[in-house]
Amino acid sequence: MECDTCREALSARLDGEDEGVPADQVDEHLETCASCRAWHDRAATLTRTLRVRPATPVPDLTAAIVAAAPAKPRGWLPRMLLGGVAVAQLTLGVAQVVGNGSTAHGGHVTGVDGSHLFNESTAWNLALGLGLLWTALRPSASTGTLPVTAAFVAVLIPYSASDLLSGTATVSRVLSHTLLLAGLALLTLVHFGNRGPGDRTPVADGDSGSADTSGTPERADQPRTRRHIRLRPVSKHRAA
Repeated sequence: MECDTCREALSARLDGEDEGVPADQVDEHLETCASCRAWHDRAATLTRTLRVRPATPVPDLTAAIVAAAPAKPRGWLPRMLLGGVAVAQLTLGVAQVVGNGSTAHGGHVTGVDGSHLFNESTAWNLALGLGLLWTALRPSASTGTLPVTAAFVAVLIPYSASDLLSGTATVSRVLSHTLLLAGLALLTLVHFGNRGPGDRTPVADGDSGSADTSGTPERADQPRTRRHIRLRPVSKHRAA
């Protein structure tokens, strides 16, 4: 084997390519040719120098970045207050369960014909209380809890006003609905206070990074989508 052929094969071997000649012949020539061995050592050193370089020193900007980042609002106080409203709402529901139809329901006429309506009211009070309590523990749940509570309060207000004017509901019973008004206000604070910058939904636990691929030319005419990309640590890459 000539030296030129051996060196071409060694160059391909360093690049991870097909050598083009039997490897045993290349190794045999390398053992007998000092010139090719020296050439191989220099090529291997040069290849590693080009592929593996020392990290360029950069200034530590951690403190400056943290100082310039906007402070995240403290959302623990609305959540604590929301938890208190939830416990009060659950207490109201439990009072209806253990009480009787007339006293526990604040003066509504709930005879035998109205027993089912009374049971529905009790179920709603308990369900809303549990929903508010769960949202206090997991703020991301406000995305679903907020519209349901807002719709219920919007319908409840005119009905309560009508019942109060007609005398079918007592003032104490109508005032008990202020818990829902307070819960709705706190739900709104929790919902908008736990959103990420520029997001439309509250921050959920365990959010992973994503990249917007809608700007590529081949997808310009398609709906905007978000594709999740799994990042690999740099340490996992192999060095030559």
